[in-house]
Amino acid sequence: MQHIKLFLFLMVGGFFACQKDYEFVVTDTSAMRWFKGNTHTHTTMSDGDSSPQVVAQWYKDHGYQFLVLSDHNVFMDPAALQSLMDSTFLLIPGEELSARFRNKPVHVNGLNIPGVILEQYDSTLVGTIQKNVDAVRAAGGVPHINHPNSRWSFNHEALLKIENNKLLEIFNGHPFVNNFGGGGWPSMEEVWDHLLTNGKHMYGIAVDDAHNFQGEFAAERSNPGRGWVVVRAHSLNSGEIVQNLEAGLFYASTGVTLDDIIIEPQRIEIHIHAAGDFRFRTDFIGSGGRILHHTEENPAVYNLASEKLYVRAKITDSAGHAAWAQPLFVEQNK
Repeated sequence: MQHIKLFLFLMVGGFFACQKDYEFVVTDTSAMRWFKGNTHTHTTMSDGDSSPQVVAQWYKDHGYQFLVLSDHNVFMDPAALQSLMDSTFLLIPGEELSARFRNKPVHVNGLNIPGVILEQYDSTLVGTIQKNVDAVRAAGGVPHINHPNSRWSFNHEALLKIENNKLLEIFNGHPFVNNFGGGGWPSMEEVWDHLLTNGKHMYGIAVDDAHNFQGEFAAERSNPGRGWVVVRAHSLNSGEIVQNLEAGLFYASTGVTLDDIIIEPQRIEIHIHAAGDFRFRTDFIGSGGRILHHTEENPAVYNLASEKLYVRAKITDSAGHAAWAQPLFVEQNK
């Protein structure tokens, strides 16, 4: 009996010691608002079916506050188009640098860039990805790596070697990009967890990669409104929006809306916006993609216990829509 008591004492003591010694890295967001936007879409400037004005108006009419027009290897200064909008909608200049390696697409978006950036090539896959990331950085923009599973182009093994990139598409609404993996190839969420577990501070974005605004909206067409991000910021400003994306101050969604995410040193509280009679499940996920805790409660709460790397949350509703809260990284108290 004494041995059992000692064992229980050590377990409980270790649990509380872990809680005391480790905490989430917390950013003060108390004065910030939420802004909904999309960072990846196309117009007739490349392979979309609608003009930039029509595309921008679609997003504005559907409740978005910002948009990046990311046509392939071409840049359109959004200033003239912005003059047709009001102050409640922001166009952020962008481009999709569209290169290839051995007939596989290597696409990297540049956000808030000053002009066209030439796509880059290299003799290796990793080199091709890295050169395009570096080209965006050199121009003063923010990169994000697009749809790695499109045509099974590259997975976590290549992405682990990429430096100076913090944003990765974990959901892309184009019907042919293989978000969920298959046949032994990892899903984009599995790739994300692999990167996080191996020390990469990577944030997951959802986009719709829309091309088709005309005609039928159907599963096999690249229609808008399938994936987006909601960013915390003080104001609707291009510099702050992309800066806060890189800081992980956002959530990604395919249909679930969050009213708030409250972060304390050892606690996460997620308030889910009730819609119709949908029910919700929240999974809190840690290193290796392990589910640390799940709940059907709203708000969903997680108290930091034994995880020492990161905790992220995925919220799914009963219709199959999802939202992803960004990973919170754990550090030891100093």
